[in-house]
Amino acid sequence: MKVLVDINVLLDVLLDREGLAPASKRVLVAVEGGRLAGAVSATAVTTVHYLVARERGAQAAIAAVRKLLVLFEIAPVHRAVLGSALDLGFSDYEDAVTHEAARRAGATAIVTRNVRHFRNAELAVFSPEELLGALEAAKEQAG
Repeated sequence: MKVLVDINVLLDVLLDREGLAPASKRVLVAVEGGRLAGAVSATAVTTVHYLVARERGAQAAIAAVRKLLVLFEIAPVHRAVLGSALDLGFSDYEDAVTHEAARRAGATAIVTRNVRHFRNAELAVFSPEELLGALEAAKEQAG
């Protein structure tokens, strides 16, 4: 399964958000271990750099971006993605762009803390906990 990891899940881990980081970290570990193919949108990478630099400093931001570039495919955000996102009917344009970047990158799902923001999604949308549960269920069926 190829999933696009939304920026809020990345920030859970990178900023060690209390109560949220453990499940999100397990999603990233699944990507790192090859249980999931992972992607992040190009716009998420720049925003991660900005937010991590603000909270943790420039060196932490650079390290965070380097890690993302190793772990994830980068889903491009270009004119076609931005244009088609306008027509999705999402209440939040950023989420629509995330959806379109995921779709065009060949992802079958999005993992996000804001599942309700993706009501109009054509892709499956999971919270980190839901995705981990689905992975566990698939493992049990296969094993």
